[in-house]
Amino acid sequence: MDERAERIAPLSPPYADGAAAWLERAMPRRGQVDPLRLFRIFVRNLPLAEAMQPLGAHLLGRPTIAPRDREILILRTCARCGAAYEWGVHSVGFARWEGLSEAAIRATAAGDASDPAFSAHEALLVRLADALHDRAEVPDALWSELAARFGEAEILELLMVCGFYHFVSYAVNATRVAREPWAPGFPE
Repeated sequence: MDERAERIAPLSPPYADGAAAWLERAMPRRGQVDPLRLFRIFVRNLPLAEAMQPLGAHLLGRPTIAPRDREILILRTCARCGAAYEWGVHSVGFARWEGLSEAAIRATAAGDASDPAFSAHEALLVRLADALHDRAEVPDALWSELAARFGEAEILELLMVCGFYHFVSYAVNATRVAREPWAPGFPE
């Protein structure tokens, strides 16, 4: 865990009306957990938070790709970016609910596409996240493999998931947001 101080302090309750409304919309399971520290940082710039929220909500709530596929991409992208905060939130809050095994979750951070915890389909997604992270591009052979399994609309969403979580990773790492008490860090 990054022990350095957060660079932007999360808002604390009571929240102003606009911030309270945004946090209510942004939390996927309202009332079950406190608003995420990252969300309480984002809401410090309410117009920016309002602008980014629809895409994040779409990717999490109305995807054209399987939620399990989305979570593999998110975990791998966050791991490659070193964003332990977001990796931990998604490993607990989403990936387990989508049926990812503990071994597969762990492998998103501590393995590679050849890890036996991944099916061939999952390994393809890991390779996509790695290619985008390493080269900001998808090699032709990998694109052909993706096109054999996914339609064009789905491929666009796969790309957007990786891009969106690069953005989130940048924000997490730059602000040094402290981990949620219930979310793990990367496996040792």
